[in-house]
Amino acid sequence: MRDTLRKLEEDIHACERCARLRAWCAEVARVKRRMYAEEEYWGKPVAGFGDAEARVYILGLAPGAHGANRTGRVFTGDRSGEWLYRALWETGFANQAASVRRGDGLELRGAWIGASVRCAPPGNKPLPEEFAACREYVEREMRLLRRVRVAVALGRVAHETILAVLGLKRGGFRFAHGAEHAAGGIALVDSYHPSQQNTQTGKLTREMLRAVFERARRLAE
Repeated sequence: MRDTLRKLEEDIHACERCARLRAWCAEVARVKRRMYAEEEYWGKPVAGFGDAEARVYILGLAPGAHGANRTGRVFTGDRSGEWLYRALWETGFANQAASVRRGDGLELRGAWIGASVRCAPPGNKPLPEEFAACREYVEREMRLLRRVRVAVALGRVAHETILAVLGLKRGGFRFAHGAEHAAGGIALVDSYHPSQQNTQTGKLTREMLRAVFERARRLAE
């Protein structure tokens, strides 16, 4: 059967490879956070999202327990997503500045967003074998997005995942915010992850994040 983005989405949503992650996502969806007590959580693996003609591929770490694990869309419904989608809107990759749920009208233009691991992990820390189990989905995503010219890695983990997918050794590609690398026929641009740990401490500012996507746009063009 020919692989497609729709087939990939279906495979991700049905994935049961990692028992620890599936149990955690289900438990979070059952217990819920008090402020979301009346909502029905997604509680399943989260597929990528964006423009099938994307020239820029954005990779994060994993769904947030009460973000994408609740809403069912990557980087949607939490503070990290608030920062990311505002930066994408400011740089012309999104049609609106915020995303709170699936079906809220958000569209990406020229960009696609994926995650190194597709289930929310306990403590936001996937295990090595869970990264390995999910890598196929990143590989398929990047292969199916045939027009991609630039990959933006949100954090060191995403940087290392992209290198692994491209069959490149980490030693020749040092992670640093704003760093650019020629990697397997595409440009790899690094950014600190827009996690609260980084944004609340000032390690990552809105200006720094916006500059990454401004550079990604220029490279893609």
